Amino acid sequence: MTDGVILVDKPAGVTSHDVVAAQRRRLGRGTKVGHAGTLDPFATGLLLVLVGRATRVQRFLMALGKRYETVARLGWTSSTGDPEGELAPGRMPAEPLDLPTGVIRQRPPAYSAVKVGGQRAYALARRGEAVEVPEREVRVDRFELLRREDDRAAFAIDCSSGTYVRSLIADLGDAYCLELRRTGIGPFEVADADPERLLGLDDALAFLPAVDLAGDDARRASHGVAVGGAAEGTVRLRDAGGLIALAEPREDGTLKPVVGFRG
Repeated sequence: MTDGVILVDKPAGVTSHDVVAAQRRRLGRGTKVGHAGTLDPFATGLLLVLVGRATRVQRFLMALGKRYETVARLGWTSSTGDPEGELAPGRMPAEPLDLPTGVIRQRPPAYSAVKVGGQRAYALARRGEAVEVPEREVRVDRFELLRREDDRAAFAIDCSSGTYVRSLIADLGDAYCLELRRTGIGPFEVADADPERLLGLDDALAFLPAVDLAGDDARRASHGVAVGGAAEGTVRLRDAGGLIALAEPREDGTLKPVVGFRG
């Protein structure tokens, strides 16, 4: 089986599921395909499509920071925080625009995929039910005004996984996301997107430190057995044959495989 990550520049008007389905048709229906981080249908930009055993590392890729460029329409509100909702005129946000950075508390939009009581928030909202999405703590490293013209303002935003740009824009005042583009995820850039190029699994995980093994240690790791070693966080275990597993450090001075690739 072919394993790795495909960088796709998702166009507007299609879902992340649509992109995955198209790749599954291209690669063959027996191929396991997923993605690491949904983009709203109106949004464009980088989507990481996971192929084969790359689906096993989804959580590590989803945890990477994100980079966006967005255009906000100021002085208007949207029921969904984007152009697809019910629009209404409002007040222009106060000047200068408050662009918060650092660790902040944020409430995801009612029209989001967050689960509330075991159901997706957007499903409840579409049924007309009142949705109270719990606040969460996120980190915003960059929130920069790029340009301003009349009731339009463009921003560059670097943020942690789990941050909702629609909520950041709504928190400016009466405003919503008119356009949203994801320009990067961790070490991956939308400029490198190519829907027909597969980035090998070891290369795709190169943002994680590597620990090279040999002999008995390599064999034990391939069977999920801890091996000696120290690390600050998750690492790639490799041998001459390539990637063996992802492992996490334990207090006893060992590295315990948590995702294996040899079985």
